[in-house]
Amino acid sequence: MKKLFSKIRNNESGATAIEYGLIAALIAVVLITSLGTLGNNMSNRFNTIGTSIGR
Repeated sequence: MKKLFSKIRNNESGATAIEYGLIAALIAVVLITSLGTLGNNMSNRFNTIGTSIGR
């Protein structure tokens, strides 16, 4: 019984999976935010170019 509890206590594979999941979620949030901002900036730039060409 002591060996079983020791084995369960020393098992860290679940913690590692959770850490990787948190890192992946953080990367996803950063990508979504940065790509959204980049998309808005590019849209504004193309609108400005389109307006300039239209004159």
